[in-house]
Amino acid sequence: MSDADNPYDASHIRVLEGLEAVRRRPGMYVGSTSQRGLHQMVFDVVGRAVNEVLAGRASAVDVTLTADGGVRVADDGPGVPVEAAGDTAGPGLEALLTQMHAGAEPGGRRAVAMSLFGVGPCVTNALSSRLTAEVRRNGVHWAQEYARGVALTPPVSVGPTTRGGTTIAFWPDTDIFETAECSFAVLAERFRELAFLNRGLDISLTDERPPGGSRSVRCRFPGGARDFVDLLDAQGETSVHPDIIDFEREDPRIAGTVEVALRWRGSQEERLQSYANSEPTPYGGTHVAGFRDGVAAAVNTHMRERRLLAEAVPDLSVDQISDGLTAVVSVKLDRPEFSGCTRGMLGGAAVRTSVANAVREHLGAWLERHPEQAAAIVGRIIQRTHQD
Repeated sequence: MSDADNPYDASHIRVLEGLEAVRRRPGMYVGSTSQRGLHQMVFDVVGRAVNEVLAGRASAVDVTLTADGGVRVADDGPGVPVEAAGDTAGPGLEALLTQMHAGAEPGGRRAVAMSLFGVGPCVTNALSSRLTAEVRRNGVHWAQEYARGVALTPPVSVGPTTRGGTTIAFWPDTDIFETAECSFAVLAERFRELAFLNRGLDISLTDERPPGGSRSVRCRFPGGARDFVDLLDAQGETSVHPDIIDFEREDPRIAGTVEVALRWRGSQEERLQSYANSEPTPYGGTHVAGFRDGVAAAVNTHMRERRLLAEAVPDLSVDQISDGLTAVVSVKLDRPEFSGCTRGMLGGAAVRTSVANAVREHLGAWLERHPEQAAAIVGRIIQRTHQD
């Protein structure tokens, strides 16, 4: 077939501008048009509010699943700047809700990245049939409403206020999504993770949809990863030792921090949860490899120093040692390197070395300081090894 029979030139190329591209290809921005995509819309808005708390500008985030199918996200920070007030302290309300990357999460270890590609709340606005925004800032209460990403009015002052904060409510567009109903359980689990991994975070989720009355959960865990391991073990097998082993270390060589908590149980299953900058890493990566290296080194060294392994016997494998282990491994890096754009696996050789050294040193020292619990751990490992 010749070019004349099938002409194709610049006139056939359509350039999608602004939020039109989001509405035409929603899966590219929220992952899918199923319930998973709905949850990503929530995360795109919640991420900004969470970072207000982590930056010390707000104290709490409240998320509500409203009875009419909407989602409301509120924080008690200073409120985002409002262009109509001549506020130039940062990206304004309209920029946040209409411009790509204007509301993207800040980088660095102290920020939580909840958007798939760091685009920001404008994606949620584009994919909502309706969105309302309220800002309480500098003594003025502002309000604005959008429909499918388009502002119906400019921000309007609706009166004075003595409070601060930003509230964004949205209703997912049923013309785009297969379902408009978020899962309370899925959102609660993710918010719980964030609170475990960020000690200063206070986030609550309320569901006003059940006919019998609302339900809610508040997520705040001052113990961090230690509390996380305690939860993971709550309905599991009896623990081999009572105390959870945990530590947090800052390492300038990786420009970040390492937080680890672990405890052995009577199970044969290893239960390990790993995170990088508060994002789950389901495919592991260098932080997980470093953790396993460090655990194996600490336990083998402890056993050899006590002559629990004959000289001719090789070191126990990490699989033998981690049998029945519950652990949470969390690293927060200024410049994380991921293998792939979805952030499911962490890279960076220096991270593996850093985590391995930290685990080896802290676990080794803990075993020295707690001889009775160390004996129970080692006895369990030897017993399982003989059974194998």
